[in-house]
Amino acid sequence: MRQAGRYLPEYREIRQNVSSFLDLCYTPDLAAEVTVQPVRRFHPDAAILFSDILVVPDALGQSVKFSEGVGPQLEPVRSVDDLASLSAENTNIHLAPVFETVRQVKAQLPEDVALIGFAGAPWTVSTYMIEGGTSRDFAQTKAWARRDPEGFDRLLALLIAATSDYLIGQIEAGADALQLFDTWASAVPSDQFDRCVIAPTKAIIDNVRAAKPDTKFIGFPRGIGPAVAHYAANTGVNGVGIDSALAPVYAAKTLQPAYAVQGNLDPMALLVGGEPMLKSAAAIIEALSGGPFIFNLGHGVVPQTPPEHVEALADFIRSGDR
Repeated sequence: MRQAGRYLPEYREIRQNVSSFLDLCYTPDLAAEVTVQPVRRFHPDAAILFSDILVVPDALGQSVKFSEGVGPQLEPVRSVDDLASLSAENTNIHLAPVFETVRQVKAQLPEDVALIGFAGAPWTVSTYMIEGGTSRDFAQTKAWARRDPEGFDRLLALLIAATSDYLIGQIEAGADALQLFDTWASAVPSDQFDRCVIAPTKAIIDNVRAAKPDTKFIGFPRGIGPAVAHYAANTGVNGVGIDSALAPVYAAKTLQPAYAVQGNLDPMALLVGGEPMLKSAAAIIEALSGGPFIFNLGHGVVPQTPPEHVEALADFIRSGDR
């Protein structure tokens, strides 16, 4: 899920010499270097573009910053009046450095290593924009969606337009496939799920494929449990990322007949390493290797993870020794 990051000392060395996290995202030479660092170490089948889902609201004109120990902080957008300061018209001009990163990464990757680009899905990105950062209950977002559905839909439409253009730009720059992260999909009430998760995701995929018909999408609606089958059937994704709470056997039975499955080792298993990690990995491979399958984590690598554990896991997967 998250290949590059604070668990790698070479990443930390670069990060400490950059004034801000967003500056790192917008400096192609450095962002490309960070993207390929784990490829050099662990030789995966694909690289994940180094960026962040919040570059889209930043490009829309919202104030976005990252503070050490706090996380993302945004000037909240909570009404139609607040939307007046945002525009999707020139987002790809703002995001041009990300496209240059994609081009540089493609030039550096071996031919047999794919590059996966990504963006945040509109629901998840909207929660950061409305709450002003991370949230436990997403109260402001849920309230706006119910109180003023037309206004909230305008925000979603803005995100759909900007995200579609952004992903088309990534494909044009050389990305081989795209992933949509809906990290907070589990926070959506069931009666709002199709409106807030399914419809915006499908709209983006349709928009991208209208311009780039062969684009392959992986969707990651974290934490929605069995509703992942409904998500896959109604969004147009080719593959589904599953979190660590979903049983691989269930995914094999309900998803793999029609979709590739990506997942789903618990990041804590990777943190612990050793026999417990390998045992969990073997069980996932046994359950899912009968169909199209991308071995991955069920969420991102945590910062405390020893790189040696990642290396041991990669070696184990490649070895075929179960």
